[in-house]
Amino acid sequence: MTALAEEVAPVVADKPVTEPVSDLDEVLWQAWKAMDLPEGYRAEIIEGSIEVSPTGRRRHGVLINRLRRELDAHLARSGYAPHQDVNIIHRYKSWIPDLFVAPLDLDEIPDEEGLGVDAAGVKMVIEVTSPGHRNLQRDRVRKRREYARAGIPVYVIVDDFDDDGAVLVMTSPDPKKAKYTDEHRVPYGTAVIPEGPAKGFAIGKTVVAS
Repeated sequence: MTALAEEVAPVVADKPVTEPVSDLDEVLWQAWKAMDLPEGYRAEIIEGSIEVSPTGRRRHGVLINRLRRELDAHLARSGYAPHQDVNIIHRYKSWIPDLFVAPLDLDEIPDEEGLGVDAAGVKMVIEVTSPGHRNLQRDRVRKRREYARAGIPVYVIVDDFDDDGAVLVMTSPDPKKAKYTDEHRVPYGTAVIPEGPAKGFAIGKTVVAS
């Protein structure tokens, strides 16, 4: 996802996010719920900050929609589907990945307040990078830690800005260490999802071609 040219100043937590829910977590959660954003913008809570970003550029949208169409076909009759534009909720954190794989009927994995879906029911997330240091750090570093903390089994980054482009597939999350213990980077060619409902799904040149 892309970032606002003039971003909302983040509120940064003083304590490590691996600690139990703090007063600051609750304040951020209430502030996030009260936000009324104009159409075309989204807000996430990432590592003690509320971050606001607009929808992506054309290239960003092209890649996401190619991935979604191919995932739809791959997951047909599996009981799972790709979803987008839905909050994933975990311990007063909220993320909106570019795509995620979860049960076809999201009512099977509601969060407690009805604001999105429970991260425990999400099987895979996909982020497509956007230009700019802050945008790249969000997907490559901070969201990687957040998704690992939530125990999401598979995290995929489709990265136009890693040399000439690469796909990074991460599995085996360690929530306590906030890291994925297994990762596989493939320069734009064919990267294959190794596990979960999307096992065998190939992200090939037909998807990432300009």
